[in-house]
Amino acid sequence: MSSGMWRRLLRASRPRWNRVAFGSEPRRGASAAGRGVNVFNRVMKRKQKNWAAAREEGHQYQYLRDEVGGRVADRVYDIARTFPLALDVGSGRSHIAEHLNQDVVERLVLMDVSQNSLRRRGSSLIPTAPLLADEEFLPFRENTFHLVMSSLSLHWTNDLPGALREIQRVLKPDGVFIGAMVGGDSLYELRCSLQLAETEREGGFSPRVSPFTAVTDLGHLLGGAGFNMLTVDIDEVQVLYPGITEVMTDLQGMGESNCSWNRRSLLHRDSMLAAAAIYKELYGTEGGAIPATFQILHMIGWKPHESQARPLKRGSATASFGELSKISRPTNSSAA
Repeated sequence: MSSGMWRRLLRASRPRWNRVAFGSEPRRGASAAGRGVNVFNRVMKRKQKNWAAAREEGHQYQYLRDEVGGRVADRVYDIARTFPLALDVGSGRSHIAEHLNQDVVERLVLMDVSQNSLRRRGSSLIPTAPLLADEEFLPFRENTFHLVMSSLSLHWTNDLPGALREIQRVLKPDGVFIGAMVGGDSLYELRCSLQLAETEREGGFSPRVSPFTAVTDLGHLLGGAGFNMLTVDIDEVQVLYPGITEVMTDLQGMGESNCSWNRRSLLHRDSMLAAAAIYKELYGTEGGAIPATFQILHMIGWKPHESQARPLKRGSATASFGELSKISRPTNSSAA
């Protein structure tokens, strides 16, 4: 993409994320955007992602992102149109782009908070342009993109409603947002095992797994951000591991370690051994493996446009459901 195209895409004024996302750490209790509660340390999350992407063997931990990226791409293919310009928010190593071609997306902007992820992005059949930016502050003008995608990134934002409003803002009218994020029931096996172990060995527990959005809230968040014709559905991806150590090692390799402000970095050895035993006892398979379940929330929302179908006004129906049984079925007049 030419420098002239970038100048047209980027805002004329200096974007706010340039000061917040890549500056000093925001204080606890106040979000980087200056609104809401700051649950996650965004500077820590950027460091975790950069560390994970810089590892030579980092590709072997990308299996979940590759799988979910493919499922997001499938939903793009389900829409019978070609998108001239698209944006991938939190693209990582281009886990969605590698599944797409120019029949559906002609040009794609890959945006991520991790510089190392963008440097190690995979190959794609689509012309792509990388951009280092924060998911909560999109440095684009209004009505820029025909399609915005996001896979396994938005669950780390402090201001999810604000991030969704930003996505809606940069979409063109009749543009569509297709995303996937980790849901609230993810890693329940790990969460329960660690809580039981710490309660037994230390008399209390601290949050070891970050809080995630519940599926019941997602529709309200999308509607509040200005999207319509909403679709929300759930996938579950279950991965088998030899033990709890492998689960936590892979989460770290994905860049998905806990970055909550109230996290406690030290896990005592006794608590770890107890958690491993509890995990196997409660959830272990007959073969000795343990499952880790990832709940994936898929969402689709459209930016309003006058051409879109709209529901009729209340009371405008000409027949009621109670009259359906009185409607005679059409007879087949053709000869047998």
